[in-house]
Amino acid sequence: MKELIEKINAEFEAFTTEANQQVEKGNKAAGTRARKSALELSKLFKDFRKVSVEESKK
Repeated sequence: MKELIEKINAEFEAFTTEANQQVEKGNKAAGTRARKSALELSKLFKDFRKVSVEESKK
């Protein structure tokens, strides 16, 4: 579970960086990368939810 949280944090940092580049500098490619990171984050959050529920049942 710790590894999953580290992956989420790393992906969120990447998302934040790319989203800021899109907003502040108008970088369209950064917007594409930010959307890709957002999709990956949603997958990671689903995995986190699954693991968290399993842990709570123990």
